[in-house]
Amino acid sequence: MRVDLPSGTAAELSIPDGSPTRGLVIVPDIAGMRPLFDDLAARLAAELHWAVAVFDPFAGREFGDIDERFAAISTLDDERIIADAIASADLVTERTRASRVALMGFCMGGMYAYKGATSGRFDRAVTFYGMIKVPLMWRGPLQKEPVVMLADHRSCPILSIVAGNDPYTPAQDVAELKQFGSLVTVVMFPEAEHGFVHDPERSSHRADDAAEAWRQVYGFLA
Repeated sequence: MRVDLPSGTAAELSIPDGSPTRGLVIVPDIAGMRPLFDDLAARLAAELHWAVAVFDPFAGREFGDIDERFAAISTLDDERIIADAIASADLVTERTRASRVALMGFCMGGMYAYKGATSGRFDRAVTFYGMIKVPLMWRGPLQKEPVVMLADHRSCPILSIVAGNDPYTPAQDVAELKQFGSLVTVVMFPEAEHGFVHDPERSSHRADDAAEAWRQVYGFLA
């Protein structure tokens, strides 16, 4: 079901039958809210038996094409997006018996999952090929570096799904992420490219690697 967060940001809320006691908040990729993520929320709610909320990181802004979205990333506000992630978690808690809520993000949303992991609201976080450092062309005055936030704030445990052939997560950034030790578990898929898991329509999709990535995620969230 579509709902509005207190900020006015649109969110999709999927609650399985019964009384789920765990929750999950998802931050989409750069293409934002769309049927792909509605379906993902419903699937994860059914398979995990968790309440799942997905919110729009662009807060209802309209774009003509993906290039406009790329251009808009530098205008995003960390505080607003993290506040919407927390509000989504609060919504899950209010609507269910979920006492613990995890955070998950994909691509750009994975970058925000690193940041949201430092908020104190989530019990764990999963990032799918999230940017460990903000790409140069995306940097803006209202953004902080994920690795700096992880160093400066207490974080929940993080599972980082990384592709070996991903220009958004270069080897030196991954090495820096690994310096956080047991706080961050890095699972590397050496032959994969960016976006290899969540959208089967992408040319980079790798079915076997995607299945293994989800196996790792379900084990981490259990």
